[in-house]
Formats: sequence, C-alpha cells, structure tokens
Amino acid sequence: MRGKVNFEEAFELPTLAESSRTQASKFIAPADLDRYMEHIKDPTGARLQEATDRGIGYTIYSHTVPGVQGISDKREAEEHARRGNDWIASEIRDYRERVGAFAALSMHDPAQAAGELERCVKMYGFHGALVNNFQHAGEDGETYLFYDQPDYDVFWTKCVELDVPVYLHPSAPTGRYYEQMYAQRKYLVGPPLSFAKRRLPAPFRPNNKRREHIPFDFWWINHWLQDVERLLAEKNGDFMCKRDIYHYFKRNIWVTTSGHFSTEAVAFRISAGCGWFDGEEESLIEALGGEDRYMMVGRENAKRLFGLGKYPDCDA
Repeated sequence: MRGKVNFEEAFELPTLAESSRTQASKFIAPADLDRYMEHIKDPTGARLQEATDRGIGYTIYSHTVPGVQGISDKREAEEHARRGNDWIASEIRDYRERVGAFAALSMHDPAQAAGELERCVKMYGFHGALVNNFQHAGEDGETYLFYDQPDYDVFWTKCVELDVPVYLHPSAPTGRYYEQMYAQRKYLVGPPLSFAKRRLPAPFRPNNKRREHIPFDFWWINHWLQDVERLLAEKNGDFMCKRDIYHYFKRNIWVTTSGHFSTEAVAFRISAGCGWFDGEEESLIEALGGEDRYMMVGRENAKRLFGLGKYPDCDA
C-alpha cells in the first residue's frame, strides 16, 4: 500500500542525542543501536528515504522518551520542550508535504502546556502533542504528575478548542520504581510488560481524543466500574462519570497498532511494520472486514484525525 501514514517516529536534538543512548539501549537491539542514534537526530535524511522506499507518504515526528516528561525541574522542562519544538519545526520546514510533528510539552503547569501546544499548532502546523503518561517532578524526580486531575482541565479544554489529539505514550520505569520492579527483570522493560502496565489512568478522563491503549479489557473494566465502583461511589457520595466507559472510548479515543505488527504481534521498526502491513495485505483485508477498512488503518483514519491535506501517494 502506498501513501501510508507513520507516526510516533522519535527525534532528539543532535546536541543531546548521545545522552539518550542508555535509555535507547533498553529498547533497541545492539546491532541497530548506532543506526538508531544517527536516525533520531536526522529526521529528513536516510529516514525519509527509507519511508519513501516503504511506501510511507507522510510521517509525524515526536520527541524521544523519556523526553520532557523525564525532566523534573519545571523551568528546565518548559525550556527543553520549546527548544525541541523549534528545532523539529526548523528541520521539517522544507518537507511539509511529507513530514509533520507532534509538540513536546512540559506537563508541570497545565496552563503553560496549553499555551505551548497552541503555539506549536498555530505557528508550526503541528498535528497535536505526544506526552508520556506522567510527568516527573520534585527535587528527586520521584513525584509523578498525572493528567486526569481537575487542574488539567485547562489543558484538555485547549485541546478540544484546537481540535487536535494528544498521543499518550507509556513511559519507561525509572528511579525507585525501576529498582524495585525491574532492576532484576530488565528484559521486561518496554513492550514485554512495563508499557502495558503504565498506559493508565490518563485515558479515563473524558472530553478529548487520546490514544495508545488497545481496549482488550473493555468488558472487564466497564463491568467493574458499573456494577461495583459506581454503587460504592453513590454510597460514599464520590464522583463517577455519567456514562459508561464505552461512550467515552468510542467518541474520544483513537486506537493505534502501538507496535503490534502482527495479524494475530512483532517488532517495532519501519521495515517490520511496513513489511507486515504490505506483506499480509490479503489476510489483513480479510481480518479487518474489507479493503476499505484496510485503507482506513493504513492512512484514511490518520488523514482524518490529523487533518492532513495532499501528500505523496495520499490517494494511491
């Protein structure tokens, strides 16, 4: 399939790329690490050519993990986000028919995050934002800020006003949590286990488009909330959502493959993803229920969500 839309493609400022090598080594196969380190600081070089070769018509870049969410100092995080946004905007300026970006945001101050998102959307034409599922804060970095609290209403309201999605990416375990849970289980960091455990609770706040959680657990979550937790909330006078979980997910959440490149689950690189999607076209069309749905997964849903105009092979 030509004209596929690819997103969650990581970048880092060239001056800081080497500092992310340790983090990257937890997720990247040793033979690919040097190549990855070169690619994250060169978004429009060999990576763009590879995208072309693989039939990708449009790519959306985002700041690599742990990114701004790994910076516990508020001022430093805000400055780093702004610097990263300005850099990627400059890098892709001459390639906008093929390349876009998500804003990086410091989530220490919801109002400031809303302002930076608005700046990036209106000034640079960014397609929304990508943030990790919590913000490190505090002097030791061990305070975690989650975005489902009332203080963040100003941020989510701005997202609705701008009509752009926020991609919630699972963060890697760090600090005391890493030492207690994963230091002796380091090969479970990332897709094997830690990502799945850290995608919540942020998606359970209504009134916006957010993704990165495939809803395998819908029935179980909804049953428990409706048949147990709601009754307890009514008894205790606590707040509960007015509608069931299906209502909010169907209207506000866009599901991605999230690296699950298998018709029944493989690795997460451009070559693997495109090889799977194109190589198993017939079986995917059957599994998805028709060619129209295959096209929706490959590009049409993303075109609608991100408001994409014409780009190479967008109608191929």
